[in-house]
Amino acid sequence: MGQLRQLRVTGFLVQLFTSRTTIAIAITAGMMGMAACEALGQDAPKEHPLVKPLKIVRQSRKALDGVKDYTATFSKKERLGRGGRQLLSQTMRMKFREEPFSVYFFFQNKDAAGREVIFVNGRNNNQLVVHEGSGIKSLVGTLTFAPTASEVMKENRYPITKVGLKNMVDKVIAQWEGESKFRESTVKYYNSAKLGNVDCMAIECSHPTPRRQFTYHMTRVYIDKKSKLLVRVEQYGWPSRAGQQPPIVEEFTYSDIKTNVGLRDADFDRRNPQYNF
Repeated sequence: MGQLRQLRVTGFLVQLFTSRTTIAIAITAGMMGMAACEALGQDAPKEHPLVKPLKIVRQSRKALDGVKDYTATFSKKERLGRGGRQLLSQTMRMKFREEPFSVYFFFQNKDAAGREVIFVNGRNNNQLVVHEGSGIKSLVGTLTFAPTASEVMKENRYPITKVGLKNMVDKVIAQWEGESKFRESTVKYYNSAKLGNVDCMAIECSHPTPRRQFTYHMTRVYIDKKSKLLVRVEQYGWPSRAGQQPPIVEEFTYSDIKTNVGLRDADFDRRNPQYNF
């Protein structure tokens, strides 16, 4: 019995010593591996280039939390038609309210000058209310269209339900979150950018090669340094050949923004005496 107890104790000590030795060897091997990486000049995995831009645009989204309504000048350029041959530019005065989602446009560009458009979620049968400002179409009077009607989408890449500062920044966040799952992203910062007289920071993300996961070759956003609002998005397609400038696919700009001005139902009503419906 005494010999058996001694063998069991001896076995336990051997097992304990072996376990500790194994741990010591593993730790030593890990330290040697780290030292080898340092000796070879290998760095730890780098942060994805879009991590910082995503942080910045999410802060811009946060700056909209207290914004209930605003007026602005909304300008856009969009490639339309088969093959994107047509580049349509439009500028309009805008009124926007978050709840209920409400939009009023007064067009200022020459080919649609005076056109007025109203959309209010849950009203007018969820239809656009449209009145042309000049020409033969203006004689027809007020018309209504579904937001995605073919007549409407001839001049728009997106329906009116996608307009607004929140929708614009949310689209950028979703895009960059998707692109951050892949490599091949180059980011540049322009800290002295300007839009008119507005001091901005611009962020540009580009991809060298067309891939299924990259909708655009290059995206450039502008953030108002004072308000922290994301006020412009530029999206560029892929150059047809090396050395060519990438073609603009779409550009959306909000300027002269005045927030929380107290817009009311009358601002989104065709019966407003200031409107020409």
